[in-house]
Amino acid sequence: MNVSDEILDFLVEQIPAQSLANFKPSDQARQRVWDLIAKEKESGLLPEEKLELDDFLKLEHLVLLAKAKGLASPSAKTGQSDSLTPFLVTRRKTVC
Repeated sequence: MNVSDEILDFLVEQIPAQSLANFKPSDQARQRVWDLIAKEKESGLLPEEKLELDDFLKLEHLVLLAKAKGLASPSAKTGQSDSLTPFLVTRRKTVC
C-alpha cells in the first residue's frame, strides 16, 4: 500500500459514501479553476497559480477515487454512478 492509498482508505472509512458522492466545490472555487485553465492556455500562469491549479487537480483526482471506492463498498447505496463525474471536466494543454 502506498501513501495515497492510505489517505484514500482513511477518507472512505471516515466519510459516508453518500456524502462523498454529493461533494462538489463551490461555484466560486470551480470558476477560479476555470479562470486558471483559461489563463494557462492564453498567456501562462505565475508559479503560484500553477501550483494552485496543480493542487486542485490532484485533490480532484483523490476525491474522485474516494467517491468510486466509497460507492463500491458493500454499505453504499446503488444507483449513484452519475456522482462520479469529476468536479471539472478539463482538457489541459501543458504550456512550456
